[in-house]
Amino acid sequence: MTISVRLDPATEAALRRQVLSRGVPLSEFVRDAIREKLAAADMPNTPYAIGKAVFGRYASGDTDRSVHRKEVLRDRFRDPHRR
Repeated sequence: MTISVRLDPATEAALRRQVLSRGVPLSEFVRDAIREKLAAADMPNTPYAIGKAVFGRYASGDTDRSVHRKEVLRDRFRDPHRR
């Protein structure tokens, strides 16, 4: 499929800079951009989907942390002089 697109001068300049800096042909860059846009449209727009890449990144390894949250907080903030 061949398409034709009109771009404003600022968008065209930004596009040319990106193509030159990446060293890829314009058509390849545009195809990749369209694929990324289509893939993003297929993804659910939920908080989990948006943050999926960072969830669990700094995991504690505790699988029951939410169940025992009060105990964890009490141990973490316990005053060493208070019993």
